[in-house]
Amino acid sequence: MMRTKPDIRYISEEELGLFLKENGESAFRLKQIKEWLWKKGAVCFNEMTNLSVVLREKLTTAFTFQNLTISQELQSCDGTVKFVFTLHDNRKIEGVLIPSPDRVTTCLSSQVGCPLGCQFCATGTMGFTRNLHFTEIWDQFNVMNRKALEYYGKEITNIVYMGMGEPLLNYDNVMMSIQLLSTESGKGMSSSRITLSTVGITKGIRQLADDGFKAGLAISLHSADEEIRKRIMPVTKTNSLVELQNVLRYFVEKTGKRITFEYIMLHGINDSLDDAEKLARYCKSFPVKINIIEYNSTDSFFKGSPQKTVDTFVRFLESRNLIVNIRKSKGQDIRAACGQLVKRVQEFKDSKVQ
Repeated sequence: MMRTKPDIRYISEEELGLFLKENGESAFRLKQIKEWLWKKGAVCFNEMTNLSVVLREKLTTAFTFQNLTISQELQSCDGTVKFVFTLHDNRKIEGVLIPSPDRVTTCLSSQVGCPLGCQFCATGTMGFTRNLHFTEIWDQFNVMNRKALEYYGKEITNIVYMGMGEPLLNYDNVMMSIQLLSTESGKGMSSSRITLSTVGITKGIRQLADDGFKAGLAISLHSADEEIRKRIMPVTKTNSLVELQNVLRYFVEKTGKRITFEYIMLHGINDSLDDAEKLARYCKSFPVKINIIEYNSTDSFFKGSPQKTVDTFVRFLESRNLIVNIRKSKGQDIRAACGQLVKRVQEFKDSKVQ
């Protein structure tokens, strides 16, 4: 049986250096190849034009690229673009480009599906298949960065790990992808332009603090009432609000960074003044800003809160001297908004953007 060629991005720097040495190549070639892989985002060996034809042929013989491919490309009326990607094992994930006047944000997935089953999130209905390798997370960025130039005439400026999956349950691969995106040997993006969103995996947040995490941290909170949060976010049963509060204090003490709370407004569930009061009390323990997010329709029984309710909720929080932003959804018409990412390839089969 013929041995499958490894993806060149999966092998270690030492292994690649040894391959070059055994093939009579100079040591500086390693730096050139790394630059093509992580700085320039090459997707095949023929793009590595400062390598000799002979070396490119040797690399092609020994290695491959397990690139993800675009299965669907859907553009919203507001300019948001959603991509359905097919991975090398035929699994599907989704990524999103979100334009605004001064930036282009990409939303990256970290897992195929999600194991957490939040009641208001469509991704949770998929179940969990596997973690993404850091090269697959990188590939999402690389492909969408090229597409951002096509659609908007500029590259991605901001990254949010808010797509499919829970990033802190794929810790090592997510951290490696952030390293590639934020170091000079990779894309060199500022850590301040990268945000990791988690439902509140306390063990993972503590590890972020201990590892000196430099990017932004957002918590999908959605309720400061333990029983309500358990109902809509089962992860609360093993990561209580008290434990989360304690570990966020620790994170702030270690990093000096402000936390962001994401709070989806669900009609009759978490949008009363009593809920606002509990949220305000919960926020006293550390510096925080709150993003109020409108509920994006999925196949669940939830409904978004009326605008009057949202306004009253926000005014109460602001009266407690909290920083509150209302985030308007983008891409709802193509199911690209927060909580809507789910494998629905067949549903949009006639909507591919050319």
